[in-house]
Amino acid sequence: MTPPRAVIADDERLMREQLRARLAEAWPDLTVVAEARHGAEAIEQVREHRPEVVFLDIRMPGLTGVDAARQILQLPPPEGVADDDVLPPEIVFVTAYDQHAVEAFEQGAADYVLKPAEPARLALTVERLRRRLAARGGAAGEDAAHASLQPLLHRLAAQLAPGRAPGYLRWIQAGIGSTIQMIPVDEVLFFVSDEKYTRVQTAGAEALIRKPIKELVDELDPKRFWQIHRGTLVNVDAIASVTRDDRGRQIVSLRGHPARLEVSRSYAGLFRGM
Repeated sequence: MTPPRAVIADDERLMREQLRARLAEAWPDLTVVAEARHGAEAIEQVREHRPEVVFLDIRMPGLTGVDAARQILQLPPPEGVADDDVLPPEIVFVTAYDQHAVEAFEQGAADYVLKPAEPARLALTVERLRRRLAARGGAAGEDAAHASLQPLLHRLAAQLAPGRAPGYLRWIQAGIGSTIQMIPVDEVLFFVSDEKYTRVQTAGAEALIRKPIKELVDELDPKRFWQIHRGTLVNVDAIASVTRDDRGRQIVSLRGHPARLEVSRSYAGLFRGM
């Protein structure tokens, strides 16, 4: 396995320097390829360098670490590379407080480091990251970690802004021919996006909207709509079965609709028992 690379994002220069120094001690093989001062810069550095690990300060000006993580997980692969050939980076949040957030990390797929980074706790994080990266090479690499990150990010966002309760979409405004129709979200079987439009599929109709999947992920209840591909969200209640095709890919079949939806490698852990 090639030596892993990382991006560090923190608005405090001293914190970035301290974490870089501690990582050099705890993980000599790791190369920090870039540092970022805020969430938007972190996204660009990840887009450019495609690191295996990203350390994100949970509270930064502009985009928070949680906001940045959401966008990083939705980054398209480099041009000419298939979705299944690229896994999202492992996410580690860096925080100085937020006990409730720490409790969420303990239950979720992302790891965390408390400021200032203590050698013993950082060593535990490094060991977890090494195991996850090593598991990417085979079937065990079809890990539930990335699949369960979106619900975790929803919870963290709510904890960071407790006065703003999440209001999930109840209706989709979509064009069907020359008519604008209000489609109840409960009736949607799945959403599939291409470069310009997102297809909204119910049992009896198909419509197109301009809202991309990366926005719908934040607006739909993650307990009801699972992301199974960078461009696909499926209503969990509509899933009839999940099978493997001749190439070993997981395929979702739906109740009352003939569509068969492919599960990309990054989200295969949702159906770990397959």
